[in-house]
Amino acid sequence: MSSDTERTVTARTSDRGAATRSALLDAAKETFITSGFAEAGVTEVVARAGASVGSLYHHFSGKADLYLTLFEEFQKRQTQRTKQAVQEARTAGETGPMPLFLAGARAYLEGCLAERDLAALFLRGDAPPGFEVIMRDRLRQWARRTAALFEHEDALVVVVTGALAAVVQEVTLSEDPEAARKIAEDALRIIGGIRHP
Repeated sequence: MSSDTERTVTARTSDRGAATRSALLDAAKETFITSGFAEAGVTEVVARAGASVGSLYHHFSGKADLYLTLFEEFQKRQTQRTKQAVQEARTAGETGPMPLFLAGARAYLEGCLAERDLAALFLRGDAPPGFEVIMRDRLRQWARRTAALFEHEDALVVVVTGALAAVVQEVTLSEDPEAARKIAEDALRIIGGIRHP
């Protein structure tokens, strides 16, 4: 086989593998959202994806790995949204820590609203064992990044990140998207008014 033929075969194989992986993640997302993590079965996921159980185990170690991959990919999108919003605020001339925090917070909440079903999946408590530890670690990382904005203002960081975490939960789990949007805007306005004593 020539090297051009090998590259073509490898590209087709990796394209097919990427498509299968993507189909499995999409199917897992729909299955977890409709059935919950605990009730979802691997056979339901592979049937929905039009894949085989073997292909699932080729790409993932099991149902928990699917869930955690969905979470990590959602968090990457959320991180990208917040970084972009903060960068746009800086480009527009904003330098204050609170306005920069609020720009990122607004983008994060918009992401929760845009992907409500998926965001809610991670907040309902129906998750693989140990997921609460991952969530706590993620919140600590976020608080550390926020602390970089508010130099030497540890109490303020605790208050604003704690308030925003509560807003994220309320907005994400709300049954009414318009009410959720209003809560988000009102809460951001209140958080923006918090000042260090």
